Amino acid sequence: MTTGHRITIEPSGGHVRVVHGGQVLAESDRSLVLRETGCPERYYIPPEDVRLDLLTPSGSQTYCPFKGTASYWSLPDATDLVWAYPDPKPDVAEIKDHLCFYEVEVF
Repeated sequence: MTTGHRITIEPSGGHVRVVHGGQVLAESDRSLVLRETGCPERYYIPPEDVRLDLLTPSGSQTYCPFKGTASYWSLPDATDLVWAYPDPKPDVAEIKDHLCFYEVEVF
C-alpha cells in the first residue's frame, strides 16, 4: 500500500438492495463493505444474491494498483454498471467474485 492509503473490508451488517429502473438487481444480507482512502464506501455482493441473468459482460476492464483488474457488466440502458475482481490482490482477497454497483440502498 502507498503511505497513507488504506483499504478495510468487513461484513456490512445490514441489508443491501440494488435497484435500477425500478427493477431489483441484487439483494443481500451477506455483502461486504470496502472502505478505501479517498473513495466512497462500496458494497460487494456475493454473486448468489445478484440477478446475473439481467447482466451482460461488457468486455471493459480497469486496473487498480491496490485491488487488481476489474471486469464489468452492463444492462441495456446502463453500460459498465457493475464490476468485480475475479483475481484480486491478496490484501483484498475477500472481494473475489463479489459484485459491486455504483448505487445501492443499505437498510
